[in-house]
Amino acid sequence: MKAGIVGLPNVGKSTLFNCLSNAKAQSANFPFCTIEPNIGVVNVPDPRIEKLEQLVKPERVQMATVDIVDIAGLVKGASKGEGLGNQFLGNIRECNAIIHVLRCFDNDNIVHVDGNVNPIRDKETIDIELQLKDLENVEKRLEKVNRAAKTGNKEAQTEKALLDRIREALLQAKSARTIFPQSNDEEVLMESFQLITAKPVLYVCNVDESSAVNGNKYVDQVRELVKDEEAEVIVLSVGAEADITELESYEERQVFLEDMGLEEPGASVLIRAAYKLLKQQTYFTAGVKEVRAWTINIGATAPQAAGVIHTDFEKGFIRAEVIAYEDFVHYGSEAKCKEAGKFRVEGKEYVVKDGDVMHFRFNV
Repeated sequence: MKAGIVGLPNVGKSTLFNCLSNAKAQSANFPFCTIEPNIGVVNVPDPRIEKLEQLVKPERVQMATVDIVDIAGLVKGASKGEGLGNQFLGNIRECNAIIHVLRCFDNDNIVHVDGNVNPIRDKETIDIELQLKDLENVEKRLEKVNRAAKTGNKEAQTEKALLDRIREALLQAKSARTIFPQSNDEEVLMESFQLITAKPVLYVCNVDESSAVNGNKYVDQVRELVKDEEAEVIVLSVGAEADITELESYEERQVFLEDMGLEEPGASVLIRAAYKLLKQQTYFTAGVKEVRAWTINIGATAPQAAGVIHTDFEKGFIRAEVIAYEDFVHYGSEAKCKEAGKFRVEGKEYVVKDGDVMHFRFNV
């Protein structure tokens, strides 16, 4: 599962990517600096794993991760191949969610491709390019399905009805994510279309350092604009985040954050938000060899969770031994949880809860 960082050139995408991944994507003050999509495997900050480490004292710790993709800046006309448009749009299509970076700071030394700072216009520029590309794909698909629908093919008629609704929304400059599938069949079809504007999105307002806590007038404009999208808006100063990553010690970073009025780096907030946007959650295994956070889809069953460790665990699943994270921390160990009756045995139908501490019994 991957989240792609998109936006116009020079809004801070590659600098943000560097902060998130500590990879060194090229960052410069001109468009099309990032040509190939850079992929960073980013640890998901989670205070729960630190607490488990303190209690269990394992030999090693493995955090959950999320893949972040730095995609080159889109420009007007990208849907028609302007700039490196087709390649960029293809890179976005391969992602599962979108992190849309908007420039919300004034700085005469950093060129804006459209001449001045206006996050509303910038958002609309990106949205329109993505919508135009989706419209092109929807209309191509409709050409094929219309013929089958006319013959009375029920599946084709279902697909045509959904495509017509999506097409209408796109023509009104609305994204495909505003169209909700009305049946399981439509849900499967929607997934198969792989539309860019159907992907979940969160907005990152890149502000100056003095606006990192409370935002500014540009952030207010963005929040007002997206209030009906049910999308999260995160405010962070990408420049300050870059400075934080350059500091050597934890203590230095904490002093820097305190001076800014922040409790933790904005990058940490963003990584957790991306993880959630991808509909991911975490369960833990906790033993003296290793404390580890495992990533599963929200709604995964115990056998599916076991399969993340190894496919044999899922094939030969017998049962899951489960302790709620809060109980593990409260009693301090697996043995004490057993004594207190907080140790549960769950079967194949069990839906894993975020934070469960688990062991699996299996036989292949």
